[in-house]
Amino acid sequence: MLVLALDTSTPACSVALVQIPDAAPRPGAMRPLASPQVVDARRHGELLSPLMRDTLVEAGVKPADLAGVVVGLGPGPFTSLRVGIVTAATFAAALGLTCHGVCSLDGIGAMTSGRTGVVTDARRREVFWAGYADGERIAGPAVDRPGRAAELLRADGVDVVVGPGLALYPDVFPNVVAAGAGAGVAAAQYPDPAVLAALAAPDLLAGRAPAPLTPIYLRRPDVAEPHPAKAVTG
Repeated sequence: MLVLALDTSTPACSVALVQIPDAAPRPGAMRPLASPQVVDARRHGELLSPLMRDTLVEAGVKPADLAGVVVGLGPGPFTSLRVGIVTAATFAAALGLTCHGVCSLDGIGAMTSGRTGVVTDARRREVFWAGYADGERIAGPAVDRPGRAAELLRADGVDVVVGPGLALYPDVFPNVVAAGAGAGVAAAQYPDPAVLAALAAPDLLAGRAPAPLTPIYLRRPDVAEPHPAKAVTG
């Protein structure tokens, strides 16, 4: 089963083409046929469609060969999430395919072992975060100030943190990877769409209808609806 997966929840614009076997694979066992990534927070809308095209061309795969589409639902900034989710949904609809959404933080957290936290940049001096126990999410996703996120993760027994938020707030989060954190996970700066595809594999293989593609914003966008004009009194 050929699946195209993508994620735009972080500054990275990431795409992966994966071959899902007949049995649902472990996230770490997925080896994408092609997996381009460009890090540029301001160009998701410009980059995503060409990356999807180039991914298929590199692997010698036609859109008609695909069996499904997977997309990261966030948490992430409003605009970048909209680009990824709308593009994935439109692409899937045009081909008559299902489109399955997965929490983007799981694209890092599912690869960890032990008690591990994943943090990404939420801007406004905040982080998106989630806690994992042997790759299974046990807390979050949520958005908080770094100090509060670290406090909540510690309350869940987490003493190892990975993800791009770690480099932004090194004084707040532990900066040492424990032996049980999983080789190479600390270097995983952005959600891996191949891992998202593996997490969606049980539903894809079973032919289950996907849940609605609801973006995980966790807070209202900066742009607000205008209020009615105030009455002017003389």
